[in-house]
Amino acid sequence: MLVVNTASKCGFTPQFKGLQELYEKVLSKYPDSFTILGFPCNQFGNQDPGTNDEIQSFCQVNYGVTFPVLGKIDVNGPNADPLFEWIKSEKPGFLGVKRVLWNFEKALISAEGEVVGRWRSVTSPASLYDTIVKEIEKAKKQSGATATEQNPTATTSAPAAEPAEAKSS
Repeated sequence: MLVVNTASKCGFTPQFKGLQELYEKVLSKYPDSFTILGFPCNQFGNQDPGTNDEIQSFCQVNYGVTFPVLGKIDVNGPNADPLFEWIKSEKPGFLGVKRVLWNFEKALISAEGEVVGRWRSVTSPASLYDTIVKEIEKAKKQSGATATEQNPTATTSAPAAEPAEAKSS
């Protein structure tokens, strides 16, 4: 899962297009294995002043966004959303800074629930593709190994059923 704090009136707003392209590219190869969650934030230069409905409409109309763009939140300060507090504590940003510095910072959360990467606003969505695929492949291998460990016959055929004995009449 890629978590992004977004804004609709920011110099990085065109990244919505790149995020949507990344979303479609990953889903075409790995359906049901990836999502992007956009979290609008108005804390940086008042660059997302609209209502949640206005923000949704803007993203869909201008960039064709189909990944979830959720309700507006704070990412820093006393009202910071717990998700972003957790991301910042697990994976400090640039130079160890534990705050979100601007709109369109990105964090990749693995299938195991670990923050495996965090990138600044200047990082293009397309540049994250290989890292995302690597995490998906890793999760697929681990889930396959876990299923086999829990049920060693999970990948083998079950023995044929024994025929019931015929009753004598």
